Amino acid sequence: MRILVVEDDTNLNRQLKDALTEGGYVVDVAFDGEEGHFLGDTEPYDAVVLDIGLPQMDGLSVLEEWRRAGKKMPVLLLTARDRWSDKVQGIDAGADDYVAKPFHMEEVLARVRALVRRAAGQASNEISAGSVRLDVKAGKVTVDGHSVKLTSHELRLLSYLMHHKGKVISRTELTEHLYDQDFDRDSNTIEVFVGRLRKKLPDDCIQTVRGLGYQIAED
Repeated sequence: MRILVVEDDTNLNRQLKDALTEGGYVVDVAFDGEEGHFLGDTEPYDAVVLDIGLPQMDGLSVLEEWRRAGKKMPVLLLTARDRWSDKVQGIDAGADDYVAKPFHMEEVLARVRALVRRAAGQASNEISAGSVRLDVKAGKVTVDGHSVKLTSHELRLLSYLMHHKGKVISRTELTEHLYDQDFDRDSNTIEVFVGRLRKKLPDDCIQTVRGLGYQIAED
Protein backbone atom coordinates (compact mmCIF):
# COMPACT_ATOMS: atom_id res chain seq x y z
CA MET A 1 0.00 0.00 0.00
CA ARG A 2 1.28 3.44 -0.95
CA ILE A 3 0.70 6.50 1.22
CA LEU A 4 1.32 10.21 0.61
CA VAL A 5 2.22 12.44 3.58
CA VAL A 6 1.83 16.20 3.06
CA GLU A 7 3.20 18.05 6.12
CA ASP A 8 5.41 21.13 6.21
CA ASP A 9 6.91 20.48 9.66
CA THR A 10 10.13 18.63 8.79
CA ASN A 11 10.35 16.66 12.02
CA LEU A 12 6.69 15.63 12.02
CA ASN A 13 6.89 14.71 8.33
CA ARG A 14 9.86 12.44 9.07
CA GLN A 15 8.13 10.89 12.10
CA LEU A 16 5.00 10.16 10.06
CA LYS A 17 7.03 8.63 7.26
CA ASP A 18 9.04 6.47 9.66
CA ALA A 19 5.93 5.26 11.51
CA LEU A 20 4.02 4.46 8.32
CA THR A 21 7.03 2.73 6.79
CA GLU A 22 7.39 0.67 9.96
CA GLY A 23 3.69 -0.14 9.60
CA GLY A 24 4.35 -1.73 6.21
CA TYR A 25 3.47 1.12 3.85
CA VAL A 26 5.46 2.70 1.04
CA VAL A 27 5.53 6.43 1.73
CA ASP A 28 6.03 9.48 -0.49
CA VAL A 29 6.31 12.89 1.17
CA ALA A 30 5.66 16.53 0.30
CA PHE A 31 6.39 19.65 2.35
CA ASP A 32 4.02 22.18 0.82
CA GLY A 33 0.56 22.27 -0.72
CA GLU A 34 1.63 22.69 -4.33
CA GLU A 35 3.97 19.70 -4.25
CA GLY A 36 1.39 17.62 -2.40
CA HIS A 37 -1.34 18.56 -4.88
CA PHE A 38 0.88 17.61 -7.81
CA LEU A 39 1.78 14.21 -6.36
CA GLY A 40 -1.82 13.41 -5.44
CA ASP A 41 -2.95 14.49 -8.88
CA THR A 42 -0.41 12.43 -10.80
CA GLU A 43 0.36 9.36 -8.66
CA PRO A 44 -1.99 6.63 -7.38
CA TYR A 45 -2.18 6.48 -3.58
CA ASP A 46 -4.12 4.18 -1.29
CA ALA A 47 -4.44 6.98 1.28
CA VAL A 48 -3.18 10.50 1.99
CA VAL A 49 -2.24 12.13 5.30
CA LEU A 50 -2.78 15.84 4.69
CA ASP A 51 -2.04 18.77 6.99
CA ILE A 52 -4.41 21.73 6.74
CA GLY A 53 -1.89 24.48 7.47
CA LEU A 54 0.48 24.23 4.50
CA PRO A 55 2.57 26.86 2.69
CA GLN A 56 2.02 27.64 -1.00
CA MET A 57 -1.45 26.08 -1.00
CA ASP A 58 -3.47 25.20 2.12
CA GLY A 59 -4.63 21.67 2.75
CA LEU A 60 -8.34 22.35 2.28
CA SER A 61 -7.67 23.88 -1.15
CA VAL A 62 -5.53 20.87 -2.08
CA LEU A 63 -8.31 18.52 -1.02
CA GLU A 64 -11.01 20.47 -2.87
CA GLU A 65 -8.92 20.45 -6.05
CA TRP A 66 -8.43 16.69 -5.82
CA ARG A 67 -12.13 16.03 -5.33
CA ARG A 68 -13.09 18.36 -8.19
CA ALA A 69 -10.68 16.41 -10.39
CA GLY A 70 -12.39 13.15 -9.39
CA LYS A 71 -9.61 11.83 -7.14
CA LYS A 72 -11.17 9.33 -4.74
CA MET A 73 -8.27 8.21 -2.52
CA PRO A 74 -9.14 8.40 1.19
CA VAL A 75 -7.72 11.44 2.97
CA LEU A 76 -6.87 11.81 6.66
CA LEU A 77 -6.63 15.47 7.68
CA LEU A 78 -4.27 16.75 10.36
CA THR A 79 -5.94 19.65 12.20
CA ALA A 80 -5.22 21.95 15.13
CA ARG A 81 -7.05 20.69 18.24
CA ASP A 82 -8.86 24.00 18.91
CA ARG A 83 -10.01 24.64 15.34
CA TRP A 84 -13.27 22.69 15.20
CA SER A 85 -14.29 24.72 12.15
CA ASP A 86 -11.36 23.24 10.20
CA LYS A 87 -12.70 19.78 10.93
CA VAL A 88 -16.16 20.66 9.63
CA GLN A 89 -14.75 22.35 6.52
CA GLY A 90 -12.44 19.40 5.93
CA ILE A 91 -15.23 16.82 6.04
CA ASP A 92 -17.38 19.01 3.78
CA ALA A 93 -14.44 19.37 1.36
CA GLY A 94 -14.17 15.59 1.00
CA ALA A 95 -11.95 14.38 3.84
CA ASP A 96 -12.67 10.87 5.11
CA ASP A 97 -11.34 11.35 8.63
CA TYR A 98 -9.26 13.70 10.75
CA VAL A 99 -6.92 13.64 13.73
CA ALA A 100 -6.10 16.64 15.91
CA LYS A 101 -2.58 17.74 16.80
CA PRO A 102 -0.83 16.77 18.98
CA PHE A 103 -1.56 13.10 18.36
CA HIS A 104 -0.15 9.65 19.05
CA MET A 105 1.35 7.91 16.01
CA GLU A 106 -0.61 4.78 16.90
CA GLU A 107 -3.83 6.71 16.31
CA VAL A 108 -2.68 7.88 12.87
CA LEU A 109 -1.69 4.32 11.95
CA ALA A 110 -5.05 2.95 13.13
CA ARG A 111 -6.98 5.57 11.17
CA VAL A 112 -4.92 4.96 8.01
CA ARG A 113 -5.52 1.21 8.32
CA ALA A 114 -9.25 1.88 8.66
CA LEU A 115 -9.31 4.17 5.61
CA VAL A 116 -7.44 1.67 3.45
CA ARG A 117 -9.63 -1.15 4.73
CA ARG A 118 -12.89 0.66 4.05
CA ALA A 119 -11.75 1.82 0.60
CA ALA A 120 -11.14 -1.83 -0.29
CA GLY A 121 -14.50 -2.92 1.13
CA GLN A 122 -12.95 -4.85 4.03
CA ALA A 123 -14.63 -4.74 7.43
CA SER A 124 -11.83 -6.18 9.54
CA ASN A 125 -8.07 -5.96 10.02
CA GLU A 126 -8.01 -9.72 9.43
CA ILE A 127 -8.49 -10.76 5.81
CA SER A 128 -8.76 -14.39 4.78
CA ALA A 129 -8.57 -16.22 1.48
CA GLY A 130 -9.06 -19.95 1.83
CA SER A 131 -6.54 -21.16 4.40
CA VAL A 132 -4.51 -17.95 4.19
CA ARG A 133 -5.13 -15.30 6.84
CA LEU A 134 -3.55 -11.83 6.92
CA ASP A 135 -3.53 -9.75 10.10
CA VAL A 136 -3.07 -6.23 8.72
CA LYS A 137 -2.43 -4.61 12.10
CA ALA A 138 0.21 -7.12 13.19
CA GLY A 139 1.63 -7.62 9.70
CA LYS A 140 1.46 -11.39 10.08
CA VAL A 141 0.34 -14.18 7.74
CA THR A 142 -0.76 -17.68 8.64
CA VAL A 143 -1.71 -20.72 6.56
CA ASP A 144 -3.96 -23.22 8.32
CA GLY A 145 -3.05 -21.48 11.56
CA HIS A 146 0.70 -21.83 11.04
CA SER A 147 2.81 -18.68 10.80
CA VAL A 148 4.43 -17.93 7.44
CA LYS A 149 7.53 -15.72 7.38
CA LEU A 150 7.44 -13.12 4.62
CA THR A 151 9.82 -10.32 3.69
CA SER A 152 8.47 -6.76 3.77
CA HIS A 153 8.16 -6.73 -0.04
CA GLU A 154 6.32 -10.06 -0.09
CA LEU A 155 3.98 -8.87 2.67
CA ARG A 156 3.13 -5.64 0.83
CA LEU A 157 2.38 -7.56 -2.36
CA LEU A 158 0.18 -10.10 -0.61
CA SER A 159 -1.59 -7.38 1.38
CA TYR A 160 -2.51 -5.44 -1.75
CA LEU A 161 -3.85 -8.55 -3.49
CA MET A 162 -5.84 -9.62 -0.42
CA HIS A 163 -7.32 -6.15 0.05
CA HIS A 164 -8.60 -6.50 -3.53
CA LYS A 165 -9.79 -10.11 -3.51
CA GLY A 166 -11.67 -11.09 -6.64
CA LYS A 167 -10.16 -8.31 -8.72
CA VAL A 168 -7.52 -8.90 -11.39
CA ILE A 169 -4.56 -6.65 -10.56
CA SER A 170 -2.16 -5.76 -13.36
CA ARG A 171 1.59 -5.70 -12.93
CA THR A 172 1.50 -1.93 -13.55
CA GLU A 173 -1.05 -1.34 -10.79
CA LEU A 174 0.96 -3.44 -8.36
CA THR A 175 4.12 -1.52 -9.18
CA GLU A 176 2.38 1.83 -8.78
CA HIS A 177 0.94 0.93 -5.38
CA LEU A 178 3.89 -0.95 -3.88
CA TYR A 179 6.82 1.31 -4.73
CA ASP A 180 7.60 5.02 -4.49
CA GLN A 181 7.91 7.35 -7.48
CA ASP A 182 11.65 6.72 -7.87
CA PHE A 183 11.29 2.96 -8.38
CA ASP A 184 12.37 1.47 -11.71
CA ARG A 185 8.99 0.43 -13.09
CA ASP A 186 10.50 -1.46 -16.00
CA SER A 187 12.03 -4.09 -13.75
CA ASN A 188 10.64 -7.60 -13.25
CA THR A 189 10.50 -7.26 -9.46
CA ILE A 190 6.78 -8.04 -9.25
CA GLU A 191 7.20 -11.36 -11.05
CA VAL A 192 10.07 -12.28 -8.75
CA PHE A 193 8.07 -11.63 -5.59
CA VAL A 194 4.97 -13.39 -6.92
CA GLY A 195 7.17 -16.42 -7.54
CA ARG A 196 8.58 -16.30 -4.02
CA LEU A 197 5.12 -15.91 -2.48
CA ARG A 198 3.78 -18.89 -4.36
CA LYS A 199 6.45 -21.07 -2.77
CA LYS A 200 5.21 -20.10 0.70
CA LEU A 201 1.44 -20.17 0.12
CA PRO A 202 -1.04 -22.79 -1.13
CA ASP A 203 -0.73 -23.55 -4.84
CA ASP A 204 -4.06 -22.00 -5.80
CA CYS A 205 -3.75 -18.84 -3.69
CA ILE A 206 -2.35 -16.38 -6.27
CA GLN A 207 -3.80 -16.98 -9.71
CA THR A 208 -2.39 -15.67 -12.98
CA VAL A 209 -4.89 -14.27 -15.46
CA ARG A 210 -2.92 -14.48 -18.67
CA GLY A 211 -2.24 -11.12 -20.27
CA LEU A 212 -4.02 -9.23 -17.48
CA GLY A 213 -2.32 -9.80 -14.13
CA TYR A 214 -2.83 -11.61 -10.84
CA GLN A 215 -5.71 -12.20 -8.48
CA ILE A 216 -6.70 -13.85 -5.25
CA ALA A 217 -10.13 -15.31 -5.78
CA GLU A 218 -13.06 -14.61 -3.46
CA ASP A 219 -13.68 -17.38 -0.94
